[in-house]
Amino acid sequence: MQMPEPDPTVLSRRQAIVTALRDAVAGAVIDDPAETRAYECDALSAYRCAPLAVVLPRTTDEVARLMAICHELGVPVVPRGAGTSLAGGAMPTADAVVIGLSRMTDVIEIATGDRLIRVQAGRTNLSVSGAVDGQDFFYAPDPSSQLACAIGGNIAMNSGGAHCLKYGVTTNNLLGVTMVLMDGTVVELGGPMGEGPGLDLLGVVCGSEGQLGIVTEATLRILPKPPGARPVLIGFDSSETAGACVAAIIRAGVMPVAIEFMDSPCIRATEEFSHAGYPDCEALLIVEVEGTAPEIDEQLALIRDIAVTFDPVEFRESRSEDESRRIWLGRKSAFGAMGQLGDYICLDGTIPVSALPQVLARIGDLSRDYGLSVANVFHAGDGNMHPLIIYDANAPGDLDRAEALGADILRLCVEVGGCLTGEHGVGIEKRDLMTTQYAAADLEAQMRVKDVFDPNWLLNAAKVFPLDVSASRRDARPNATPHAA
Repeated sequence: MQMPEPDPTVLSRRQAIVTALRDAVAGAVIDDPAETRAYECDALSAYRCAPLAVVLPRTTDEVARLMAICHELGVPVVPRGAGTSLAGGAMPTADAVVIGLSRMTDVIEIATGDRLIRVQAGRTNLSVSGAVDGQDFFYAPDPSSQLACAIGGNIAMNSGGAHCLKYGVTTNNLLGVTMVLMDGTVVELGGPMGEGPGLDLLGVVCGSEGQLGIVTEATLRILPKPPGARPVLIGFDSSETAGACVAAIIRAGVMPVAIEFMDSPCIRATEEFSHAGYPDCEALLIVEVEGTAPEIDEQLALIRDIAVTFDPVEFRESRSEDESRRIWLGRKSAFGAMGQLGDYICLDGTIPVSALPQVLARIGDLSRDYGLSVANVFHAGDGNMHPLIIYDANAPGDLDRAEALGADILRLCVEVGGCLTGEHGVGIEKRDLMTTQYAAADLEAQMRVKDVFDPNWLLNAAKVFPLDVSASRRDARPNATPHAA
């Protein structure tokens, strides 16, 4: 995975840059090479590069001071939430300063009457719901990494999760942000009532992958907990049949809160890992509905009627909290469990739900063509695929084959009317595939937006856009002026 060569003029001024950062935010700068290695990659760990320095501010004002210094000195900046990005979104270059949000975890305001919470952007996803759990509210987006991932990273990648079929992804639950631009300017977008009249700048920022600014505070929509929820587990003798069942449920107008899919390699790995009691079958669905008891019964009866037309090998309806927990246990531990099978790449191409059967069949064909196993576990209700390509990082050429297979799977997603990413983002992982989905004019329009927010292309500039497409802008950075002591 190619990255731009570091700027030698920045590297030559390393000590002066570190001193300026320390003067701005005392006690928050990490520059020891042994310690910066903890920030050399995110969850896309196949590629690594230690940054010039790392800074861990505690306030918006500190972020603004740091950004102003980096802007003045012409130093590239890589924003970092919790480092759980699977697309290399927080991977630094050797001439970059990483500005991390891990110390920015405060709850600023809770207003259940207005159904909102305001937090610093380093707060973890799960702890947002934890902050309002005692008041019978919750925050809907629930990525698999929700125990660790930060709200700032969720906003950068427009993260989703298992329960977003009904409630939407981050952009549907984001009301406003405080954001620091590259020159240190602090802007407020949206607010308690969401985006106001005029340009939808909040919508531009959500999903912009740290290219436009660093979000330091977020106002999020919270929701009352539903009266109840109940999942069912449905097993099938083929992945294609399971995919067809998902499409039929959606066509019928049922709106489950979640429809999750797992195929046989994933079922077996998670069963060995979690002992959830899953059936030994080729594919299974976890479908969860919520509401009052009569509403749940009505929805599950309709889902059962649909499922039986596909001749399932098992239909298991939860009758207790413990049974519900066990149905979800394997799915929640799936990504950890897959580590038993080897190293893996986790993709997140998204497709129309109606295309699930043919795409699953074609992924099977591609797996055989490349001689690499692919396990599938994903948010089936909205077509957000998560093929896991198993490879051996110690076997020469295996990573290259896995990446080539992944690229073909993502091209397939676009071919059937889908897109390259549903929630992980483009980062560096899918950067060179952007021309598969977008024409040159589309990419130019997107880069012009970045020009407005970050004219010097200092913020996360090696991400999202193919390097040859963005080269003229990155190469046009003005010479940095010496920092005034």
